[in-house]
Amino acid sequence: MSSISDRSKVSGSAGEVVLSAQAVSVYYGDFKAVQDVNLECLKGQITALIGPSGCGKTTLLRCFNRMNDLIAGARVEGSITYHGIDMYGPEADAGEVRRRVGMVFQKPNPFPKSIFDNVAYGPRVNGEKDKKKLAEIVEKSLRGAALWDEVKDRLDKSGLGLSGGQQQRLCIARTIAVDPDVVLMDEPCSALDPIATARIEDLMQEIKSQFTIVIVTHNMQQAARVSDRTAFFTTEINPDSDRRTGRLVEIDSTKNIFSNPSDSRTEAYVSGKFG
Repeated sequence: MSSISDRSKVSGSAGEVVLSAQAVSVYYGDFKAVQDVNLECLKGQITALIGPSGCGKTTLLRCFNRMNDLIAGARVEGSITYHGIDMYGPEADAGEVRRRVGMVFQKPNPFPKSIFDNVAYGPRVNGEKDKKKLAEIVEKSLRGAALWDEVKDRLDKSGLGLSGGQQQRLCIARTIAVDPDVVLMDEPCSALDPIATARIEDLMQEIKSQFTIVIVTHNMQQAARVSDRTAFFTTEINPDSDRRTGRLVEIDSTKNIFSNPSDSRTEAYVSGKFG
């Protein structure tokens, strides 16, 4: 656990590998949901995972902060490392992993608490009790999520009273309040209107210098707009069963994926021929 904390803020260029998956397969019981994934997520960049439904994007995303540990029968084969440390090894504590690698879900899920208490929740769980420090963390996090100016006069009001887009930004503020290194986003705009979606996309661009971001999206235009690198996944029949398994086809700069992909399956998907 201490090793993950010590390595979480390693300095480096945009080419520094923060998360790495090597020969990763993910199972739910006997079902192989994802097969033989190799990819790297780099510091200061947004990596988008795209592909048709059922191709394993969210399954892989949840492996990056060990959320799949909470699902009975789920297991990971291969290697997933965070700054070179095995996230599933004996030195990695699942709770510490989830603090360093935060997650924003598809549907905004603020707690039934005040705006202030939503953001302060994580720091309090981690032991922060000083009211002044908590207030500073809440303001910093809400500013980081581009929400402070909209809610600063009603911090004692319920987070559930905010609009959908504001609720999602509140969830982002709650995530970054514990000072993570990585922010995972699972379809963060799918439940939002176009204006709120644009605000979230702008926010991602604003914070990517502070956090390594990995986003799952079905919206190819969104991936093209916000990401630096894009990984395309597809499904194929598993020869050991009649079920479909997710597989990474290729990962490259977003520009190349959308304008000059190396695999015909990628070209067919991004051009709308299937998916």
